[in-house]
Amino acid sequence: MNVSDSERVSTLLESEGFEITADESSADIVLLNTCSVREKAEHKLYTRVGQIKPGGRGDKIVGVMGCVAQLEGETLFEKDRGIDFVVGTRAVGRVHKAIRQAVSGNAKVIDLKDREDDYDWTVADKSRHSPYVAFLPIIEGCNKFCTYCIVPFSRGREKSLPASEIVRQVLELRRTGVKEVHLIGQNVNSYRPGTESGLEEFRGATPFSRLLRAVAATGIERIKFTTSFPRDFHPDIVDALDEYENLCNWVHLPVQSGSDRILRAMRRGHTVESYMQRIERIRRSPREIAITTDIIVGFPGETDEDFRGTKELVRDCGYDAAYIFKYSPRPGTPAAELEDDVSDETKKTRFLELEEIQKENLARSLSNAVGKVYNVLAEKTSERDGGHLSGHTSCHKVVNFPGNGAAPGEICRVKITEAKSNTLFGERV
Repeated sequence: MNVSDSERVSTLLESEGFEITADESSADIVLLNTCSVREKAEHKLYTRVGQIKPGGRGDKIVGVMGCVAQLEGETLFEKDRGIDFVVGTRAVGRVHKAIRQAVSGNAKVIDLKDREDDYDWTVADKSRHSPYVAFLPIIEGCNKFCTYCIVPFSRGREKSLPASEIVRQVLELRRTGVKEVHLIGQNVNSYRPGTESGLEEFRGATPFSRLLRAVAATGIERIKFTTSFPRDFHPDIVDALDEYENLCNWVHLPVQSGSDRILRAMRRGHTVESYMQRIERIRRSPREIAITTDIIVGFPGETDEDFRGTKELVRDCGYDAAYIFKYSPRPGTPAAELEDDVSDETKKTRFLELEEIQKENLARSLSNAVGKVYNVLAEKTSERDGGHLSGHTSCHKVVNFPGNGAAPGEICRVKITEAKSNTLFGERV
């Protein structure tokens, strides 16, 4: 979501006459896009501001946007004298106005107001992180209020974008050469565009599964989506993946814990059993669907027995990838009121134990790919060897291979010849 926000801000600033530079030292204005999901990410903000304006002094104008901006607001000016303006998560369409006020000499410029009704979600081609892969928001905000999560406070309540606008943008992306689109949101399964959505001609058990079919019907080569919330993950989503080959065979389904007791404390709304039922439905697909997840270790009250349940679940699921985090309390969340009674040392130990199990899962997943042929979207030339290309399979595995005349942007058939610790290597066939 933050990459997507940055792309749209870059598009807006260019249209308003600002020049984007890759050279930080030559910039007059530095805008930092922030994340507040973890404490470490928030601390990095103050480190970066200190590097840009040591002691709060210097000619550069520094602005902060994103979730930390939304949550901290005016207190950011007190925490760091180097910050000149603050723009909230839903005010990014007005960032150019904040900059102009700061340039004019106004001190402590701040905009935390709601998004304008006519906000333009378009991203200019040159502002994209990739010419071939596009992030397309379909829903913003979250209504789940998991006890550890700051997102409902920083991103606001769920608001779905019109299906007709999503389809229009996908068609435009396809026309401009984009090969892969990621439908993104804090919880894409909660997509609810309201009545007269434009999805009436598409079948599906939920609005999101109808949207998947509508986007697939555009004919764009690849469609991925993230993130899915287990409670809202309807089996019809897998049916849609089975029906349309351009709906990619990858599902990111965060479990967070393998203990029902901890899941209740997290207010996740699913149990280990209900989660595993969804995993089993995905596994029954005739397609080889990769499954990835997020997990928190050391949540308040997590016992050794709770953690054993998490380890068992990770082994049973055999995830293709898992993003593991040590719990850190986020001020303002219900969990922050709980006693953070799992020691840092225990969190670290559990993190490393779980990481070791997931390394085994990953090694198994990658070794199983050897000898198989995948369609790989070549996204860039290899940093180590200019003659090699690097890209992703439809199941989101990284593959490196000799280009042999192919160029970034092409979808190549690649036979996997070797699996290393995190990536695959292959040859074009």
